[in-house]
Amino acid sequence: MNIILLVIVVANGLISYKAFNDTYFFRKYEFHIGSIRSGEQFRMFSSGFLHVDFMHLAFNMFTLYMFAPFVINIVGPIYFAYLYFGSLVAGNLLTLYFHKEDYYYRAVGASGAVTGIIYSAILLEPNLYMYGFIPGYIFGFVYLLFSIYGMKAKNDNIGHVAHFGGAIGGFGITLAKFPTLITEEPKIVLALLVPILILFILAKMKKI
Repeated sequence: MNIILLVIVVANGLISYKAFNDTYFFRKYEFHIGSIRSGEQFRMFSSGFLHVDFMHLAFNMFTLYMFAPFVINIVGPIYFAYLYFGSLVAGNLLTLYFHKEDYYYRAVGASGAVTGIIYSAILLEPNLYMYGFIPGYIFGFVYLLFSIYGMKAKNDNIGHVAHFGGAIGGFGITLAKFPTLITEEPKIVLALLVPILILFILAKMKKI
């Protein structure tokens, strides 16, 4: 395992474990709209290392472990770190944008960062298949559409906005390093771009 990936996984494990047993610590560093708008912007970053329980933590870290090597092998460990933390912040920024008036909104988890790594892997590995048979770009397209549905329905406790924002982060930061992907893999780029455009069109129309 790459040292940067190892540090990220261990940090998530240790900080989450601390929060499992310390409610004050959890509340102090979670993503909370009211606190962030009051000046505690550090929560935009710290909340990405907290998880609600062990299963939440294990799922995120296992998913990261499965997809990170694809990205690290191509972009290197330093740019991987940019991708991870950039996607984390992107997910929380989008969440802040959509929930800015909901002062009681709370969230935790590395899902935004992990989703960004997944979308980077989809861009960088054209032959990547999800679950062994679904082309990565089709999975990415459907997943983002499902996230838009989840954002509109608001009938679960899943942070769809953070996932979507993380995907945007992974998408944008990867293309910033490899802009030739736009001409080399236009089908993949377009499949991931269309749901992003749909989201912002719906937001502008106040349909979401």
